[in-house]
Amino acid sequence: MLPHVGNPVAHAGAAIEHARGAIIMIHGRNAAPANILDLFRRLDRPTFAALAPAATGGTWYPNSFISPRETNEPGITAALQVIDSLVVDLLSRGYGSENIALLGFSQGACLTAEFTYRHPRRYGGVFVLSGALIGAPGTTWPDPLGSLDATPVFLGCSDVDSHIPAERVLESEAVFVRMGGAVTQRFYPGMGHLVNDDEIAAVRDVLDAMPPRTTA
Repeated sequence: MLPHVGNPVAHAGAAIEHARGAIIMIHGRNAAPANILDLFRRLDRPTFAALAPAATGGTWYPNSFISPRETNEPGITAALQVIDSLVVDLLSRGYGSENIALLGFSQGACLTAEFTYRHPRRYGGVFVLSGALIGAPGTTWPDPLGSLDATPVFLGCSDVDSHIPAERVLESEAVFVRMGGAVTQRFYPGMGHLVNDDEIAAVRDVLDAMPPRTTA
């Protein structure tokens, strides 16, 4: 059985049935859903439902996101399957994709970027916080079969993050622009591996602009 698949999914905020929108939140390495849900509390948007899946052993894949991909399998494939299952479930509950946001920090941000590339559609927002697209140096990303259709995409990272090369953040920005995303990319000089208040404000702005979900 693939790792991560079938693990519990934590929930915070509004009930899924009544929420204005949903945020799928992917935690980082050596962390847990509770850690990323602390970020949801910082967002202070209680009319949204937050869904946070759990990585087996607290880690989605074992090595750096810029290691050869085969060294991080089956973790990456399994994690992407978990995210996809959450999106599919929300769509089956009557959510439009424009009312589903994706947010990840660190290792979770890399998975969020990779999922967005592989499953393009109009999301309510995509937030890649201290992360970027997955792949060894020299990886290229062919145009995918689909468009982000002006999805707001936010990439925030330190300019000297020891885990996330700035060059890969810029490569990811270029990919998402090519896919039709409305991309905002910000480097924060000398910042540590964390989420700052400017990033929180940027996420809030996108969530506040998300169209209210229509319910039957």
